[in-house]
Amino acid sequence: MKNIFLFGECMIELMAASKDQPANTMKQSFAGDVFNTAVYLKRTFSEQKVHLVTAVGQDKFSVDMIEYFKSENIGTDFVYQSETKIPGLYSIQLDDQGERSFTYWRENSAARQVMQHITDEAISRLSIGDMFFFSGISLAVIEPSARAGFWNLIDRLKAAGVKIVFDPNYRPRLWSSPKEAQDQFELALEKSDLSLPGVDDFEQLFGMKTAEEVNNYCQQFALNELIIKNGEQGILVVLNGDITHFEITPVENVVDTTSAGDSFNGVYLGARLEGHSVVDSIALASKAAGFVIQHKGAIVDKTAYQQFMAS
Repeated sequence: MKNIFLFGECMIELMAASKDQPANTMKQSFAGDVFNTAVYLKRTFSEQKVHLVTAVGQDKFSVDMIEYFKSENIGTDFVYQSETKIPGLYSIQLDDQGERSFTYWRENSAARQVMQHITDEAISRLSIGDMFFFSGISLAVIEPSARAGFWNLIDRLKAAGVKIVFDPNYRPRLWSSPKEAQDQFELALEKSDLSLPGVDDFEQLFGMKTAEEVNNYCQQFALNELIIKNGEQGILVVLNGDITHFEITPVENVVDTTSAGDSFNGVYLGARLEGHSVVDSIALASKAAGFVIQHKGAIVDKTAYQQFMAS
């Protein structure tokens, strides 16, 4: 049985229930890139032990959030509760093509201070894991003064044999400058075994427009596995130096792209942990993402998702 720890932030999500409802009517749920990844990983591979590493508050939203984690069978031993902070919040707006835009309130987010809770004892317990996953958003959210401690955590986990996985999920407004993000992303890629970048993120941050450019840039790092996602243009895979391109069948009925990459990541990582080939893992992850983007919200109905994946 595999153990995977996912480090990041879960937030309170607000979204208009439908276009026909008034602007002051919103549906509340919980979501966040790393949490979304954990949900789809666990739903697809129920035997794997999936744990969130994050911090929330002690308010009602936080208590409900922890209960929601448990309802998805996600481990909460590393979900810390701050005495003074609360979860971050965001609202999401969709255009007619299902593309989204966000407004955030996360200045008092407990997840920004999660490294205060990561003791030597916690690191020893995390070191038993098979995989440790974090994202560009995970990096951006933690306080800059805590990043040295985070990199020490990564070094110690890597030395213990834990596979380090990084998704370069870039959100410009979370960083003081592109240079700050570039420096942190380079550190992350340098220390990772597997990375799942999207060309759109690298275009925003580095000006790269093709999967080939992203691959060329990443050759300076000792990545064993590189999964470059490029929307309808497919996926470029570099496995131990061998390059393969996978075509993707476009989804016609796109409703909401919010969790496309997150669901892909979760299912891909779960499949690889189960010992599936890259080909089979990409096929399964693409199937999951294709289903998710045909539904509204980051986390789709559990029963419908599992029935679809079993079909």
